[in-house]
Amino acid sequence: MPIRIVLAEDQYLVREGLSRLLDTRDELEVAAACGDVDSLLDAVEAERPDVVVTDIRMPPGGTDEGIQAAIRLRETHPEVGVVVLSQYAVPGYALALLEGGSERRAYLLKERVTDIAQIVAAVEAVAEGGSMLDPKVVDALVAESARAEGSPLNELTPRERDVLREMAEGKNNAAIAEALVLTERSVEKVIHSIFLKLGLGWETAVHKRVKAVVLYLAESS
Repeated sequence: MPIRIVLAEDQYLVREGLSRLLDTRDELEVAAACGDVDSLLDAVEAERPDVVVTDIRMPPGGTDEGIQAAIRLRETHPEVGVVVLSQYAVPGYALALLEGGSERRAYLLKERVTDIAQIVAAVEAVAEGGSMLDPKVVDALVAESARAEGSPLNELTPRERDVLREMAEGKNNAAIAEALVLTERSVEKVIHSIFLKLGLGWETAVHKRVKAVVLYLAESS
């Protein structure tokens, strides 16, 4: 069965283009396309989708409606995954999205829309209960945190930093191993070392691991 999606984007041409792009994939099905947050919430009630893909700013306020919708859906439809698309690589927005939990949540920059594989990866991740954070947001968090005097991040080896970035993006051990050309056992050892140096509790669930790392980076920056 394809992953059923409700799409929300206030700009008509962008909405139509993204809808058609998603519909080119057999594993995805766009059940509804909306132009504002109220229509989005109504469509979720009517269509019962697996995933919502939403712009961060929509009518009526044009501020952070996408994130507010995600927070509301956490309460009303916790089984629905949400991918927020934003043109802002601002850690604060991503943290607001993850505040109530990182499970079934993803934050991607709009520039990724041209790469269908990235969008599909995010949709599949949240549909399966995972999470994903845009690499540019992760890089911004790591850079800010590393500048802090006495930051434990400065104790990490280059390999540990590479794994930290991959982990914060929402990748599991197998995906990290593939990306960095390592064995899964090596990745596990590196992650243990990272969590030890950063003083974080060990987490096996990927979405909890993402939240732990991202909150650490935010508090350290």
